[in-house]
Amino acid sequence: MSKDIFYVYILAKARNSTFYVGVTSDLVKRVSEHKNNINCDFTTKHGVKTLVYYEQYQSIEQAILREKRLKKWNRVWKMRVIEEMNPDWKGLYESLF
Repeated sequence: MSKDIFYVYILAKARNSTFYVGVTSDLVKRVSEHKNNINCDFTTKHGVKTLVYYEQYQSIEQAILREKRLKKWNRVWKMRVIEEMNPDWKGLYESLF
């Protein structure tokens, strides 16, 4: 069994704006890349930089499956899951340290 942790995350431009759903094994590094426009064409183009939601998984397969499901969800469902974890839509990046 791997000790690695994998993350599914949602970035937002603002509340009820553009969302980005991704998966990574290094959440701090990946969000930093989004914030600095490194290897992230969509988030750079749309100004999506605020981490508003994330989940942890112990296998990459579980994380990818969840990412695919979240990507298919409509806006209302995505907003609901974000607000369950983060009702004020605060940026969560700094809390990772």
